[in-house]
Amino acid sequence: MKLLVTFSRKEGKKPIIAQVVRDTGVLVNVERAVIDSSEGEALIDIPDESCRVVKDKLADLGASVRILEEEISLDENECVDCGACISICPQEVFSFDEEFRLRVDAKRCVLCGRCIEICPHRALSRRIES
Repeated sequence: MKLLVTFSRKEGKKPIIAQVVRDTGVLVNVERAVIDSSEGEALIDIPDESCRVVKDKLADLGASVRILEEEISLDENECVDCGACISICPQEVFSFDEEFRLRVDAKRCVLCGRCIEICPHRALSRRIES
């Protein structure tokens, strides 16, 4: 399960993700992080069964946590299978099948948005799961 974690660094540079791993024993995969001197945001991937304990521990440490229920969506009617998204994607979310049709492995996506920006036909978007 993917969690979007945001936190303030006003109280110092606390290693909150490392502390969560230490305190809960849950291994956390950091898929994307943007951190500056005042705040940070990290997209983490954790086992589904550990969601509650990790989310609660992060909240106890002062972080805001949101379960990420978004994924990349391909409009096959708009897609011309140009491959621009393949070349820009850092996570190898996109590939061609044997007929050179574009395929999407949404579970690999870290929602960086690069593919959405580069798609010449606007065939890619973020879909919010309900």
